[in-house]
Amino acid sequence: MFMNPIETKRLQIRRFTTDDWRAVHTYTSMPDMMEYMEEEVMIEADTQEFVQKQTTDEVTAYALILKTEEQLIGHMIYHPWYAPRTFEIGWIVHPGYHRQGYSTEAAYALLRHGFEEQKLHRIIATCQPENVASYRVMEKLGMRREGHFQKCIYRGNNAWWSEYFYAILAEEWREKVRLCN
Repeated sequence: MFMNPIETKRLQIRRFTTDDWRAVHTYTSMPDMMEYMEEEVMIEADTQEFVQKQTTDEVTAYALILKTEEQLIGHMIYHPWYAPRTFEIGWIVHPGYHRQGYSTEAAYALLRHGFEEQKLHRIIATCQPENVASYRVMEKLGMRREGHFQKCIYRGNNAWWSEYFYAILAEEWREKVRLCN
């Protein structure tokens, strides 16, 4: 899936370039940052492979750029999910840029793109119950918690993750936008 860059007031969401790997590695190499990600802490080769994969036709993540600094500060997960006209959204932002609303701003832009440009039916997001910052973003966006799955993802070493499942439908998005205008 190809997506042209998306601009917000402060951010740009664009495809990765192979040169982005160093900026991505500044946060994917941090244990605290990767604690809730499907991927584990990445060594340089892992980060290079991840970024290289995102430059192909099977894109699942996009670079998140802070426009004033022209700096890659994280990435946005955005790809088709299992059902027709349904996408998954997610985010990871370098800790130096936390608590400034960047995840919410970028996710809102992707919801708008998905519902208004791609005519999606539904957008979902997941996180672990311990990841309070992530599910607060989902709730700010108007997404609703649809499920709490207990110990549903095996993490190895006999460890299991529980997961919250959030979603928003196109008609809920349209109502949210109507109420905001």
